[in-house]
Amino acid sequence: MSYSKTERYDEQSTSGLIRNYQEVLSALGEDPEREGLLKTPERVAKAMQYMTQGYSQNAAAIINSAKFHEDVSEMIIVKDIELYSMCEHHMLPFFGKAHIAYIPNGWITGLSKIARVVDVYSRRLQVQERLTTQILGAIKESLNPVGVAVVIEAKHLCMMMRGVQKQNSVTTTSAFDGEFLKNTTRSEFLKLISAKLG
Repeated sequence: MSYSKTERYDEQSTSGLIRNYQEVLSALGEDPEREGLLKTPERVAKAMQYMTQGYSQNAAAIINSAKFHEDVSEMIIVKDIELYSMCEHHMLPFFGKAHIAYIPNGWITGLSKIARVVDVYSRRLQVQERLTTQILGAIKESLNPVGVAVVIEAKHLCMMMRGVQKQNSVTTTSAFDGEFLKNTTRSEFLKLISAKLG
């Protein structure tokens, strides 16, 4: 049995985006009929739909699809979750890692669902500050935990390849709720995400 990867795109959206990107190429002084650019508008149209697919996904539904009752009261951390998003101001990528923790209040979710929640919100036009609080909000709403913590570290191409052109700058944002508003719990979380285990 052979493997096949299938990606589906909305035909109406794709054709509209193709026309728009042909116009963008012309406005930039390029020839959209040039051999190397003939299929570029279609490729970009599909890429943009892929990179913004989070608009059609529901974070709560993802968490609830693998929600289990467990009598666990210790901190659960999923760290170093890769994320890729698009800055809504310049539509340039930003990328980095998310570190997420929650303290259950009778319910847990599959660990992969935490990573998928990151994808739901990062696959939209975003600002890092809002992305951080949206991830926290989805976990809080779906699991009603004792506490939630989210830290995101990311590099923004809008700062690296244009504007101030600061190549090594990293932006860190955080959001805390419940028990993580207490210094001791928050400090434990920050220490654990900084630790190199093994």
